[in-house]
Amino acid sequence: MSAPTMEEVARRANVALSTVSYALNGTRPVSEETRMRIWAAMDELGYQPHALARGLASKRSRIIALLFPALSRGFGATELEFVTAAAEAAQSRGYHLVLWPMEIHGVGDLQQLIRQSLVDGVLVMEVRLNDERIELLRRIGVPFSIIGRPAAPSDIGFADIDFEQTTRDAVTYLVGLGHRQIAFLNHAEESFNAGYGPSVRAAAGFEQVTRAAGLTPISRFCGDTALAGREVFEELIRAHPKVTALATMNERATVGVMQAAAERGWRIPDDLSIVSLVSSARVAEMTLPPLTAMTPPSAELGQLGVETLIDQLEEDNHELVQRLLPCRLVVRGSTGPSPDPALRSHPKSVPPQGPTG
Repeated sequence: MSAPTMEEVARRANVALSTVSYALNGTRPVSEETRMRIWAAMDELGYQPHALARGLASKRSRIIALLFPALSRGFGATELEFVTAAAEAAQSRGYHLVLWPMEIHGVGDLQQLIRQSLVDGVLVMEVRLNDERIELLRRIGVPFSIIGRPAAPSDIGFADIDFEQTTRDAVTYLVGLGHRQIAFLNHAEESFNAGYGPSVRAAAGFEQVTRAAGLTPISRFCGDTALAGREVFEELIRAHPKVTALATMNERATVGVMQAAAERGWRIPDDLSIVSLVSSARVAEMTLPPLTAMTPPSAELGQLGVETLIDQLEEDNHELVQRLLPCRLVVRGSTGPSPDPALRSHPKSVPPQGPTG
């Protein structure tokens, strides 16, 4: 059976087709009696109006856009937890969430989306310290909130992970296990130089906590693939053979690190400890051994970001929400007491490996 049409609604309500359209989009006044007849006909026929018409007199689409430019590395399980939480929070408030994985420089596309009135507001993720999307949204005057934060978020609603504290907690935990040569594996240098907030803030936290503990900071940038993780780890160990622990901000590269350690004949955590920063439980439990991780509050962040935005849309005197949330340390099988690096196995002779990520 085909879906009922607007023409059938008009016939059932005994009104012109244009009157049904006016009632749905609010472009012209329709009497209350006529409007009630139209809604009754829609209910009887099971007609579902287009999402853009459901705002009626409020002129709202009840659609919000999630800007998540993840094209370069794709979506992983941790990223999808944020997206899913945001979508569920929007649905609970009667809104639809559309995901727009546009690149960070797609400002022209963003401007077109906003000016066509396709969405009521925007939720921004993957935020840079100086983010041109935020400046554009300010200029246009479109309601928005952020999961993340720019360098100066004084008058912007946001919910973000406290990356500095997360890194400090991870390193403090490793120091407590006796590790004195701890390295930090970040995202790619391009992301850091572009001001990608998580990369910059986690690096700052690592620098601070290692120096406060009397240690020498050792850090590396790394592409978001397992192959990059293998290559960077090998270079790191050649340069710093006494490293016994890693704090990794790059969960895709961490897989390659674990592969490279195994090829050396090293056992985790007997020869090398790893803490994965901002990794979901789903990701951390997929490796062997399961990763000790700083687990992000994905559901809470997604919910806060959406609710902050919807409150702007529905309340004249909405509260400015600015929240920094810590990650939670979950100890699994990838961390243990510091070993004596002199007793670790030397690299085994292994055949060259092809790309793994």
